[in-house]
Amino acid sequence: QVQLVESGGGLVQPGGSLRLSCAASGSAPSIYEMGWYRQAPGKQRDIVAMVTNNGDTRYGDSVKGRFTISRDNVKNTVYLQMNSLRPEDTAVYFCYTRKLALGPRSWGPGTQVTVSS
Repeated sequence: QVQLVESGGGLVQPGGSLRLSCAASGSAPSIYEMGWYRQAPGKQRDIVAMVTNNGDTRYGDSVKGRFTISRDNVKNTVYLQMNSLRPEDTAVYFCYTRKLALGPRSWGPGTQVTVSS
């Protein structure tokens, strides 16, 4: 069982930046994929970004060119650098991991990101 602890959320003005972190413990060395989803009030949970243990990355269309995902395999930590933030980026951001490419995900509790002036 993998445990996930997220940090770095908060309130930021439009155009600003935030960096989210998610540290995995437990069965962390066997993690294949780590990433982030987000969910705004009244909306479905959507992919933000993911990274595999060999460095392959994918991004949601709305964040391409603004967000960057990275991973420290030694620390079993995934980071999400968010730049040029927009009000529509406001959501709860959930970290996840999974051990297999199509396996079930383990989720963190979520961290709130609010973009507002």
